[in-house]
Amino acid sequence: MNAPSPRRPGSLMATVRAVLWGFLGVRRNTDYQQDIVRLNPLHLMAVGVVMAFLFVIGLMLVVNWVVA
Repeated sequence: MNAPSPRRPGSLMATVRAVLWGFLGVRRNTDYQQDIVRLNPLHLMAVGVVMAFLFVIGLMLVVNWVVA
């Protein structure tokens, strides 16, 4: 039998903060190691995809505003 995986007590704000730091590309190793322990990888991927989508939509809106 497979043992159940331990629950990770990460919050939504901690996940968003980790994704924003990842987008920026600057992160201390100690904070990165803490995120590995605390945050759920599926939540990180979901928030990353949503934030990338919002970023692209925001860029499209800015370009349309500047061109108009």
